[in-house]
Amino acid sequence: MSSPLACTPTALLLDLSPSNLCGIDLLSFTTTAAFHGIKDIPPGWHLIFTSETTSLSIREGFWFHVPHAPQFETPALIVRRWDTETGSLRPVREPQSYSAQLPQLWEKNLSPYRQSASRETTTENGDWAGLTRHVSLAGLKHLTQGEDLRITSASSATEDRDDIPGLTHEEVGEEHELGTLGIDLKRTWKEGAVGRERTEGALDRSWALNDVVDRWNADLGVEDSMWGGLVLGQMEACFLLVLTVANYSCLEEWKRCICLALTCKRAVRDKQEWFIVFLGVLRRQLERCEDVEGGLFDMSDDGGGLLKELLKEFKRTLGHVFGINEGEDVKEEMGALEAFLKQEYGWELGDEFVRKGMVQLADGEMVEMETAEMEGEDERGEYAPMIVDLGDQSQLQN
Repeated sequence: MSSPLACTPTALLLDLSPSNLCGIDLLSFTTTAAFHGIKDIPPGWHLIFTSETTSLSIREGFWFHVPHAPQFETPALIVRRWDTETGSLRPVREPQSYSAQLPQLWEKNLSPYRQSASRETTTENGDWAGLTRHVSLAGLKHLTQGEDLRITSASSATEDRDDIPGLTHEEVGEEHELGTLGIDLKRTWKEGAVGRERTEGALDRSWALNDVVDRWNADLGVEDSMWGGLVLGQMEACFLLVLTVANYSCLEEWKRCICLALTCKRAVRDKQEWFIVFLGVLRRQLERCEDVEGGLFDMSDDGGGLLKELLKEFKRTLGHVFGINEGEDVKEEMGALEAFLKQEYGWELGDEFVRKGMVQLADGEMVEMETAEMEGEDERGEYAPMIVDLGDQSQLQN
């Protein structure tokens, strides 16, 4: 049993109405009158989110960090109070003054941190820690565009906003803008590029990835311990904000990040360590995509078509940029991702497929069947590439 004399990092969430939705990280629940907060929060970045109802209404969340506190040092204390006018949790003045209330609340009014509904896993933190490895303060300040690291379901980036004539952004319910990395997939070459240089930039987005990393490290004054860590942090934070507060703009930014990375070629060889980590991040996220309420991450053949095609092309890229016994670690991480997708969703990322063949029915009869699913990738027969002889160009000009 925990002792108030040895309090652990705690979040006091005061004046929440019973039946409100409240969540921390990957676990959400309905509050009761006795609920006053969460104790035993492990070190690292965390996200608390709330809503006035348990349905998919507007949700609001805020990020906070629990440092690794040395022994005998006062543990972190986060204090927020429910504001009935705004329907959200707001910071209080002098939060440490509330520490005197902890002994009275500790046993009956503070729930232990856990990431499972099972009471047997009261200290589980592995999944969340693995999903926030690259989240940083600089990245979150830029994404949320504020010091309080607050975000709602309605928060939107400029490029994702629907401009409705005659209505202001406040009237359509957008409280503040989100900060994106400015990834423009329609322009992935440097300014002033023409001809072959522009074509190469469109086919291989390595320059655009390097530009995003260098530009934002300079703008935010960030010196990543790992090259491209800010991009990975943006990708992680956006995914989790889709998972928790159902923010559509974060979904679009997540897509932009993975589209940029999976369409690189030269950078795959030059930045192998980064792509190893990137593929690991993507695999851990896809393992949790079924948790998204409302089906924002649809992994069916229809909904997952974009990601599936990107991964198939990326696998081909690995075969082109690496020779035998080269890039083994990248290939291994790609293999782990491919194995997961095949086991969970039946995805085939290879070029081997069968469109026509014999199938045995339940009564033993053999029938010939053909599918049109892979028609776009069939290069045989009428779909085979053709070489057209244009003749003598000088004669054509005459």
